[in-house]
Amino acid sequence: MASSMTGYGRAEATYATRRYLVEIKSVNNRFCDISVRMPRGYAVLETKIREKITERLFRGKIDIFVTIEDVGDGNSTVEMNEGLAKAYSDAVRKIAELTGREDNSDAFQIARFPDVLVARSTSLTPEEAGAELLPVLDAAIDDILRMRGIEGEKLVNDLLEKVNSFESMHAAVKLRAPLVPGEYKERLMARIEDLLEEKANLVYDEARREAEVAVFADKCAIDEELTRLSSHMTQLRETLKGTGSIGKRLDFILQEMNREVNTIGSKANDLTITNYVLDMKTELEKIREQIQNLA
Repeated sequence: MASSMTGYGRAEATYATRRYLVEIKSVNNRFCDISVRMPRGYAVLETKIREKITERLFRGKIDIFVTIEDVGDGNSTVEMNEGLAKAYSDAVRKIAELTGREDNSDAFQIARFPDVLVARSTSLTPEEAGAELLPVLDAAIDDILRMRGIEGEKLVNDLLEKVNSFESMHAAVKLRAPLVPGEYKERLMARIEDLLEEKANLVYDEARREAEVAVFADKCAIDEELTRLSSHMTQLRETLKGTGSIGKRLDFILQEMNREVNTIGSKANDLTITNYVLDMKTELEKIREQIQNLA
């Protein structure tokens, strides 16, 4: 079953020296836009995280939050970013000078600023931590896929109802279509007769008139468009019932359906069919809005 692009997943695990927490949030996006936030010093793991996300989530704006906490008994060190600490200190002093206040900053306050102090375990390297983190990431992906699957099933069921509605309109147009050329021909013939009555001395070729009217009437025929539209509806249903990433394929099918509906509206030259075409375009727009949520 198709999946939604909206979801949330979470997983955590604690080992001998560390606790790992992975949270994943995703919303709609045409592409796979990934953002990874994790503690300093573990950037080497980001590439692998991105690879795993891309392999399984396909599309969406995806935010990954990784927390790594040391739970060991003394196997930790605290590293200071000296350049950043000095920059914060200079900035605080400058603010005090500009505002005319006494410089009341102290080392403890500056130490609390982001990334000035970084706690790091000495027992594991980032690569070793990755061996523990990646299974937690897989579990979080499983969790968000479950949620996206539930939401996707609801979306597909709603879309299939809209497809049913569209098919009923298509059936009504198909029933009306064979009558249109004949009625159009009758209207043309009646107009020509009116013109001939106004111009009694006009000489014309009866056979030529019949042929020309028949040509114009045939231009109202929409059999081919209806057949192609029926084929697209079948593809739409089959794709909705498929698995994997189907959003882009659905978008393409919908563009083709919209093209056929527009052609039907321009060719039919019939008020009844025109009204159906307006309803069909409205239903297609509703479907288009919904498929933007599918991965």
